[in-house]
Amino acid sequence: MQLQTNRDLRKGHLAALVTILLWGTTYISTKILLKEFQPVEILLLRYVIALGVLFLLRPKRLKLQCRKHELYFALAGLTGVCMYYLLENIALTMTSASNVGVIGAVSPFFTAIFALFILKDPTARRPGFFIGFAVAIFGIGLITFQGAAMGFHLAGDLLVILSTMVWACYSVVSRIIGDFGYPTVQATRRMFLYGILFMLPFLKIFGFHPNLSALSEPVVLGNLIFLGVGASALCFVSWNYAVIRLGAVKTSVYIYLIPVVTVLAAVIVLHERITFWSGVGIVLTISGLFLSQGLRLKEKSGDTPESQ
Repeated sequence: MQLQTNRDLRKGHLAALVTILLWGTTYISTKILLKEFQPVEILLLRYVIALGVLFLLRPKRLKLQCRKHELYFALAGLTGVCMYYLLENIALTMTSASNVGVIGAVSPFFTAIFALFILKDPTARRPGFFIGFAVAIFGIGLITFQGAAMGFHLAGDLLVILSTMVWACYSVVSRIIGDFGYPTVQATRRMFLYGILFMLPFLKIFGFHPNLSALSEPVVLGNLIFLGVGASALCFVSWNYAVIRLGAVKTSVYIYLIPVVTVLAAVIVLHERITFWSGVGIVLTISGLFLSQGLRLKEKSGDTPESQ
């Protein structure tokens, strides 16, 4: 029995690690695709593919318990799929993938603040949270300042910060949806569907004329499939598997590896240059993230997967 438990834990850690490695490189794939497509075109193509994959995984129709729940699914699709990724994709046209990956990792801060006011979650009241928040914000300031000195637009970094606030809204809404008890795959599929619907007005604003001939290039097609199938659909399944095996608290620690993966991938694949002060900013931001969560992890070290 103990052997089976240890094996399940190893599988959970492996699933979480693989998921983070894939998520951390999504910024790189998007940056590559931006050479051929507009931000909104990448977004729509990515989620149409992801929606199709989730339909194949679980074709059964989701039956709502209450009509009011439809509003929550719509809001989740607007914030977590449409607005978050649209802002992120636009930001990638203005700033580096490294900046987007590191700055985007502070979304848990805003999630905690929003959850405090909406869900009465006390996380943001902890002293360690504010200390970590201050350290991370200082790190982001260094990153943004260095980015401007290297020719990047400040607007790009500001869009990333805005996207983290939008993601925080989604996180709160998705937590509420989670309490409804719907099957996870069908619930996510419904969010994806609403996200696609909310993208349609932006197609009118930005135009939708994707260069489909570019899909004949293996690099372009491969990165698009990676975003749609791997990062958007399958990673969702593997992440939830990890949460079941490890519990939400232990699994969440892996999230803070995303900026590390992104920076390394950006340097290796995109040949982005990291200056000394940018490096200091990255270290401070990641340290702030760990610091803000460190006390919580220590307090909850006795949690089991069943108690999450």
